[in-house]
Amino acid sequence: MKALHDPALALGQGLAAIRAQFKVPDHFPPEVDAAAAQSARRTPGEHADRTAMPFVTLDPASSTDLDQAFTIEAAGNDLLLHYAIADVAWFVADGDPVDTEAWQRGETFYLPDGKAGLYPRVLAEGAASLLPDGPRPAVIFTTRVAPDGTVKLDCAERAVIRSRAKLAYDAVRDDQLPDGFIELGDRVARAEAARGAARVDPPEQEVERDAAGHYTLRFRPIAISETRNAALSLATNMAVADALYAAKTGLFRVMAEPDAGAVARLRHTARAFGLDWPQSQGLKDYEAGLDPRDPAQAAFMLAIRRAGNGASYVPFKADVKPWHAAMAATYAHATAPLRRLADRYVVRAALAVANGQPVPAAVESAFQKLGPVMGKADARAGQIERAVVDLAETEVLAGQEGQSFAAMVTDLGEAGARIQLCDLPVVARTVARSVTPGEKITVRLDRADPVRRELAFSRIA
Repeated sequence: MKALHDPALALGQGLAAIRAQFKVPDHFPPEVDAAAAQSARRTPGEHADRTAMPFVTLDPASSTDLDQAFTIEAAGNDLLLHYAIADVAWFVADGDPVDTEAWQRGETFYLPDGKAGLYPRVLAEGAASLLPDGPRPAVIFTTRVAPDGTVKLDCAERAVIRSRAKLAYDAVRDDQLPDGFIELGDRVARAEAARGAARVDPPEQEVERDAAGHYTLRFRPIAISETRNAALSLATNMAVADALYAAKTGLFRVMAEPDAGAVARLRHTARAFGLDWPQSQGLKDYEAGLDPRDPAQAAFMLAIRRAGNGASYVPFKADVKPWHAAMAATYAHATAPLRRLADRYVVRAALAVANGQPVPAAVESAFQKLGPVMGKADARAGQIERAVVDLAETEVLAGQEGQSFAAMVTDLGEAGARIQLCDLPVVARTVARSVTPGEKITVRLDRADPVRRELAFSRIA
């Protein structure tokens, strides 16, 4: 959940209501817990011993469900990224109670006060997690990263690894990371620029409560270590996607470009924040230069994230090139199997393809069914995220009824005009008539209802 951070649990009551509304599960059925506990006792028997390799993990400090560990080595001018992925399939068999429950959930759901995991904690934060407290089974993908940032999957194997350290984004030092970590991130970034990729990593919104009991929203920029770490997953996922596509199999993550209407709304939003976006400059070029340390630009990065066409999952189809517009590449999700159901099957397929073996029939069958399942889970996660943001916005504005705010009209609809407040990262609706997109108006806050998570504004100028 990157949209909102609430470390003091200031929104506790409202979050409880959201959990109830969207039926966020707070436990696993007893038979699932029992099956997971039994699976957690499995001893790896098909895994090579790679415990001598110096793997580390890099995540938020509080994370315990660790999907990935990595180490890097030079190979001439190339860099070899050894990316160990939690071997969830070793613990979860097709059709067992844990698998059946995972198909119901689809993914882990995140809220500021906690998460509802895809798998029971005994696996996700224990036996399957790549924690540094003992050997763990994993699937190691070795990706060759050329000087220009292009990637290729060299090999894949099941192996037992031992993480040397659990590093945290906000405290890690460069000397704690494998040699080549910074260079690899730079190579991937150069390749993204060359492809015309348009990934946006907006900062987190943090909600705080001051001594007087008032709520405020502020931004926490993404740490540079987090951006570089994301490059490891990106490189691996692209290499896996290319390998699967060449083998005429797989499940791919696809996303279309933002449509003309979305771009037009974003231009109005940029004006609302006082940003200079030349009319001759496209969205990709403009967003590449945004600085998340600037509050207005940070807010605009969030607006871009919310305006894009949603991504989806599609299985391999002959003569159809799967494409992810933001990545400007063929792309797959393989690196977070503890948090996304689809990744477990993509990992299994890539492991088979890399070793010249047929993809298991159960995996091929799953690829045909996962699209709707993951789409439903993604939609539910999006609804939860939107509800949390709405809750934060109403809490921040509660008590300010009657005050006026500068706003920019970004769109018109049957429910009225959509507006972006100029001084806060708040999007709302107003019943104002006779307005046009791009028009700057003044609105009065008539109601801020945290219980219903509703804001009501009326135009006054």
